[in-house]
This record gives sequence, structure tokens and C-alpha cells, in this order.
Amino acid sequence: MGIIAKGVSKQTSYKKETTWGTAAGTSGGKQIRRVTSSFNLKKSVYESAEIRTDYQVNDMRHGIRSVEGSLNGELSPGTYADFMGSVPAKDFASVSSITGLSLTITASGDNWAVARGTGSFVSDGVKVGQVVRLAAAGLAAGNVGKNLLVAAVSALTLTVVVINGSAMTAEGPVASCTMSFPGKYTYAPTTGHADDSYTFEEWYADIEESEVYTGNKAISMAVSLPATGLVTTDFGFMGKDLSVTNTTQYFSTPTAVGTTGAFAAVNGVLLVAGAPVALVTSADFTVDRANENAEVVGSNSISDISTGRIRVTGNFSTYFVDQTFRDYFDDETEVSMVLVMTTSEANAADFVSFTLPRIKVGSADKNDGEGLITQSHSFTALLNSTVSAGLPNTTLAVHDSAAA
Repeated sequence: MGIIAKGVSKQTSYKKETTWGTAAGTSGGKQIRRVTSSFNLKKSVYESAEIRTDYQVNDMRHGIRSVEGSLNGELSPGTYADFMGSVPAKDFASVSSITGLSLTITASGDNWAVARGTGSFVSDGVKVGQVVRLAAAGLAAGNVGKNLLVAAVSALTLTVVVINGSAMTAEGPVASCTMSFPGKYTYAPTTGHADDSYTFEEWYADIEESEVYTGNKAISMAVSLPATGLVTTDFGFMGKDLSVTNTTQYFSTPTAVGTTGAFAAVNGVLLVAGAPVALVTSADFTVDRANENAEVVGSNSISDISTGRIRVTGNFSTYFVDQTFRDYFDDETEVSMVLVMTTSEANAADFVSFTLPRIKVGSADKNDGEGLITQSHSFTALLNSTVSAGLPNTTLAVHDSAAA
């Protein structure tokens, strides 16, 4: 009996394609971290409907070829940035630092106000949900290099939440400060949509079998945060074909998987309407792209995968302490939501931040029993067409400190 392939020996690697459906070159592939991955060739089948006196089915034919893929993993900084950009149709890009600032830092309730003397944070493009860090020779040590989540933006003042680590120190004005935006940022654009596709290889090292799938487009992303445990993510793909099967690995020396720490929901902040929500028991959201395979006469493979609207839906649950979230539902109030997670309690820990600048709550259902009462809320995210108050003009924005 031959060797049976084991999942622990399988490597899943990928590379962005230059032309949809044409296999990417063999160099420059990247291994991807996973809990599970599954890419499979699919075919439509056509069974004869002929009526026969022998009561039998006489024929069945294979039709259009396509690929269905899924990738499930534990969310970590930088690991899935390529796909987190592809689903909303805009690749990650760096955000330029703001230099030469004169800053004054003061307490603002449970948050902190970072005020500048001149210029405008709005004009500089600072957005709610981004994470910033400050640097200057004259700043107090406790204010340098700390992850600060932007909760509100005006021309001269940012309201920020210290994500982890110690509180800030009130001081200022301090001259020659720099505000940086670690990693890269992306969002669902209103124009200039990217149309990324990838070649995936599943290499079964123990039996020396390679399967190469081409033309894969990321069509969905789901993120789930339990109250305890690790944050998970799932990506769905649609592709063109199984193009290569071989007994040697297709991607030559693919880059090894990353080593950034996984997120646990205990290290994170949820903002709703700009205010931290302390008693969250779970949260999840899904980003789906409408898609359609283009099938034509005379070909057994699809000629394109057309992607359409981006739809973002989700759920979160909280302990029932007051009427706030029920009233968001009852009054059909539109609010923003920001969800940020870090890899540790360190001041400058790696992070990923998701911003939904305009959501409508679709339910407010309570449980019952002897124990603590929770309230569950579904929501739908919508395009934010109003760019005032620093909220991005999008349905979804993502800031990843380790996106390359």
C-alpha cells in the first residue's frame, strides 16, 4: 500500500497573476498559514433526459470547468493582507506620516485629545479607525510609539483611544512631532476597483503531488471574534481551472509562512458610534462579492469571473445593561463601528483594524434564564457618502500594521 497524504505535510502557496487565468511564474510564491485550505476542480454535468422504453439513463457529459476554493485561518497581522485587499477591490497602500506637528495632549473623558496648533487633520486625510503612533524628542516617554486608535477627527483635534498599554501623559504644546500610520491601509473604493486574481498550489510533499489552480478571485471574507479563543477568518475563492498536476513543486522555494502572533479577542477594542463597548460577548462580520461565471459556447472553461457589489453584514452580542443598542434598532439610527485587535498588551503591538463607517442595526434580541442576559444584534454596513467627521467614504476600511 502506498503512502497516504497527510494534511500536516501539505503546503498551500500562492502568487498574484499578471493575467487572469494564466499561471503566475514559478518564482516568488508565498506559503500561506492555514487551519484548513481546500481548492477543487468542479465541472457542471449534463444528464440525458431522453425517454427510453428500457427505463434507463443512456448518457451523461461533463461541461464547464471551474474552481472552488476556501482558506480558513487564525487571523494574524500581515498574513492575509493580499486577500483582505482583494475582497474590497483595493490593494493595501502606505499612509504618509504627518511631520512638523506642534501637539498638545489632554485627557478627554475616558479618551485622549491630541490637538495641533495649525493645519488640519481632516485635510491630511486622517480617518476614524486608523491607528497612529507619535514620535518627538520632546514628548513624554509614555506618549511615544503607543498604538492610538482614532475615534473622532476634527481639523485641529483627534480623539484617540489607547488600545493597550498604559495611559497617556497630558503635556504640550510639544514641537516637531511626527504622527505615523504603521503598516498599510485599504478600503472599498468608489472608483478604480482592483480585479486581483491568484494562482494557488497545493503541494502534497509526502506523496510528491502538486495541484495548481489558476484564475482564483477572492469573493468573500469572514471574521469571527469569540469572547474567548483566537480570532478566525475564512476566505472564499472562485477560479478558472486546475491547470497543472505534477510530481514536483510548482512554486520554487516559496516564501515561508509568516510568524506574527495570532489575535485573541481579549486584546482588542470595539467602538460603536465612537464610544468603546466594554461588555461584548462576541462579534463577527462577512464581506461578500456578488459574482458570476462567464460561460460561452465552444469552450469547456469559463471566460471570466465577474465580481459585483460588496455586501457587508454581521452580528455582535453584548451583556444587557441599558437601552442604547435596542434604541439604535428601534429608531433606525445609523452609527459607525470600529473593531481593532492587537497581538499583545505591548504599547506598539501589531494590530488589524476594521472600520464600518455606517451601519444599521437589524435586530436586538435578548435571551432569558437564570444567568446573565445578553442582547444579540445583526447589522448591515452601508456606503458612507458623508466624508465629514473623519469617517471614510466607503463601506469597509482595513488598517494592518504588518501589511507588506
